[in-house]
Amino acid sequence: MSIVNSIIDNDFYKFTMQFGVTKLYPDVKARYKFINRGEHKFPDGFAKVLQKEIDAMANLALTKSEKEFFAKNCPYLSPAYLDFLQGYRYDPSEVIITQNGSDLEVEVEGYWYRTILWEVPILYLISELYYTLTNAERISNAEVIERTSNKVDLYNRLDVTVAEFGTRRRHSYEVQDVVVQELKNHSGKSFVGTSNVHFAHKYDVKPIGTHAHEWFMFHGARYGFKIANSISLDRWVKVYYGDLGIALTDTYTSDVFFGQFDKKLSKLFDGVRHDSGDPIEFGEKTIAHYQKMGINPLFKTIIFSDGLNSEKVETITNSFKGRIGLSFGIGTNLTNDTDLRPMNIVMKLTEISSFDIPWTGVVKLSDEKNKHTGTERMISLAKEMLNLDDIPGHEAPLND
Repeated sequence: MSIVNSIIDNDFYKFTMQFGVTKLYPDVKARYKFINRGEHKFPDGFAKVLQKEIDAMANLALTKSEKEFFAKNCPYLSPAYLDFLQGYRYDPSEVIITQNGSDLEVEVEGYWYRTILWEVPILYLISELYYTLTNAERISNAEVIERTSNKVDLYNRLDVTVAEFGTRRRHSYEVQDVVVQELKNHSGKSFVGTSNVHFAHKYDVKPIGTHAHEWFMFHGARYGFKIANSISLDRWVKVYYGDLGIALTDTYTSDVFFGQFDKKLSKLFDGVRHDSGDPIEFGEKTIAHYQKMGINPLFKTIIFSDGLNSEKVETITNSFKGRIGLSFGIGTNLTNDTDLRPMNIVMKLTEISSFDIPWTGVVKLSDEKNKHTGTERMISLAKEMLNLDDIPGHEAPLND
């Protein structure tokens, strides 16, 4: 039996971005590449097993119930898009998998509106198959439930809201299922939803998400790094007219972002998401930005989502509660807290093209230098254009 049994077993922001791409950029092609940050060693035959799972995904289709869930909970997704999604099928020929010894390579290429859905399933398939094929033994479901319960008790005491963001690097479908079920059934008001649309549908909770780095990376490559943040957000507003109003801040560093996050955008968007760098420093920077714009920070929200655990949530809450709206997106600490080493893997957009432009490399300049992606040449060019060469923490471009 295949691991992926629902076409919506994917993060919500993949569908929201897909809608934007079908509406604005249907001619754009994209390339993605798997990056093994943790230098994990894959057992013999891994690529063949992964390929079999990828091939099986061609049979997935949106069900009537799933389409109705989207229509009921996501009125900003047009009926035309939902009809498109109903007819969408994964095309395994877009995915190239190779294995050389213990090294695994995965690349995706095709029209962006199609290939955008591959990233998350590829990552969680690699994660689950890795644990299965290496015979790694995890804790029991009862222990997973107990750990999840203890975390929710803390979040309830802190009086904060938490969403489950752990699809990409989950231990397995089973563990994520157990976690989301416990989050839903646990008493208290802290749990507000999940980024995984399948589990949101299964447990009748809110799907959570807006956009990812690739939205900004595309606009930077196509229109220029100096206006990448502002044009990305303007185009997002063109698609959603104010819905899904949490802006991602660190594609080209948060300093550059806040320099382009003008008063219009600061008022229009409901808040921002933190995904790299020091969270306390980021929170102070965000509050100062809103105050500079004459906006009461208590009317805005920061969603913290970078490598969170219970201790980090408590520290952040103690620092900012009562000063700005707070919410937390917690991933691996919920869906892969199993006494096994979580996989450190990502799948990144690397190049874009369309009928009027050749293949062009994309760049991400995180607030943590070890999260930079792009060729050394493109990273250096972006840093030069954005005057980042002298900013601490950005002196060593990575060559992913």
